[in-house]
Amino acid sequence: MADPRSAAATLEGFAAALLGPPAETAPDGVSNPFGGPAVKRFGVYRNNVAVGLKGALADIFPVTRDLVGERFFSAMAGDYIAREPPRTPVIAEYGHGFADFIATFEPAENLFFLSDIARLERAWLDAYHAEDADPLSPDELQTLSPDGLMAAALVPHPATRLRRFDSAAVSIFLRARNGTGLRDFDPSPAETALVTRPHYDVAVLSLDDGQAVFFGKLIEGMPICEAAEAATALDPAFDLGAAFSILITSGAFTRLSAARE
Repeated sequence: MADPRSAAATLEGFAAALLGPPAETAPDGVSNPFGGPAVKRFGVYRNNVAVGLKGALADIFPVTRDLVGERFFSAMAGDYIAREPPRTPVIAEYGHGFADFIATFEPAENLFFLSDIARLERAWLDAYHAEDADPLSPDELQTLSPDGLMAAALVPHPATRLRRFDSAAVSIFLRARNGTGLRDFDPSPAETALVTRPHYDVAVLSLDDGQAVFFGKLIEGMPICEAAEAATALDPAFDLGAAFSILITSGAFTRLSAARE
């Protein structure tokens, strides 16, 4: 019977060689018909794996790729793959650390917004794959008295994500998606994104500072009245009516919290 420890070591060596730098030999167990190391054959397979992972990252982060171009993105993705190989066979789960990697990637240091874009794209994909749920109905809120409404807490939709950025990541993302471009555009103002998917299409909305606090507190489980107070404390001009409109139309919540119903 084969030693399982030896088999595990062989697999670990194969995986390390697969994602590591090119070598002059093939890993143990990879041989040609004559019994020697299949260096060229393994090299072809190794290249195919790298190309596949780069393609997967490009599919997950298309705006990031488009902002820097194919060659730059390929080089950046290659470095990331070498440092952070996949930990699961589900390729849609790959790249959760890509934004943090970009923030430390020296060639991209002048593109201060790039890691924020990647973080937003990752949130978009996670929202896309989140569990389905019906959004909160306006009729459900209308059954409450004014005081009851303000005391209500809400359950976030499984797809809802709130992301705060140090750059204008939401505007950049939306401009890139609709083809507007970034000519004469200032990417520096901080923005907050509300990412939702009430039915089948992921939506990315830009929130002002007061709205960001309001939705952040609601997602944490705070009742509407306290979330509104927190938003007003930050921004005295906070418009609760406008925030309620976003709350209903965005589908960011599914129902009243059981504790507040």
